[in-house]
Amino acid sequence: MRGEAAAWAPGPAQAAALLEEAADLLVLHRDFAAALERCEAGCDSLGPGHESFAEVKCSLCVVGIQALAEMNRWREVLSWVLQYYHAPEHLPPKVLELCILLYSKVGEPQAMLEVGSSWLSAQANQRLPELGWLLELYVAQVLLPLGREEGAEELLRGCAALDAERRRALLGAVGQSRRRAPPERTRPAAAEQREPAPDTVLGVLSQKLLTVLTLLRRALRSMSNHFYLLPYKKMLLATFLLYLVVVRLDPASPTSLPFIYKLVQLFRQAWAAVLSPIHRPPIQD
Repeated sequence: MRGEAAAWAPGPAQAAALLEEAADLLVLHRDFAAALERCEAGCDSLGPGHESFAEVKCSLCVVGIQALAEMNRWREVLSWVLQYYHAPEHLPPKVLELCILLYSKVGEPQAMLEVGSSWLSAQANQRLPELGWLLELYVAQVLLPLGREEGAEELLRGCAALDAERRRALLGAVGQSRRRAPPERTRPAAAEQREPAPDTVLGVLSQKLLTVLTLLRRALRSMSNHFYLLPYKKMLLATFLLYLVVVRLDPASPTSLPFIYKLVQLFRQAWAAVLSPIHRPPIQD
């Protein structure tokens, strides 16, 4: 199957097939190096002119981040994603979120200081619905652990994406951080030099992400078998539903797992609806 998928024409179809392979290798075979290789090949195949399939590229990067974390190569994550997006402000919200969580978990929030600042200040990102959440995450996981309360207050007061009540609550958290800062931010030198344990690094993306990827693999298998039959609008619909399952879903949320299964059911129903009766694949519960 992998040989046939790799022989597809370059572009979105090939990237979708490589995404399926990467998820399969990561979740089922635990071959993280091979999964990373498929992600890189998929991102390379989505060159200029495929902006409509940015969701597939983002999903490839999500799988690639997980593969790097599994191999305890977390230091390479930021440079790895930036080679495909070229500038911090171009990172998709989900990729930025995972990078913030990862570097915060391993005790290196300073790695995301400039990246997060560039993304949050970019004009193109000001209307994104994820702006408020990413600002909160950046403040909590990057600025406050680094003792940058003044910068956090400035960001919070200037963000139009936050309502007044949420802004007051976050400013209160910044004030509490300032009052308790000295004892909590002092870390022993030995702790700073200690290499993060592999299981700590892997925990940042959560076991639920592996569940998402398993479901993704099944959906993509059906998708890849019929990709060439879909006209452009139907292809976009399938990609959008895939985006709902993988990119817009927070796998760390305690309530996410039932929602994943509901989305997969929705994906199956929509998939059956957009295909003609002649080519409609069987839907199995």
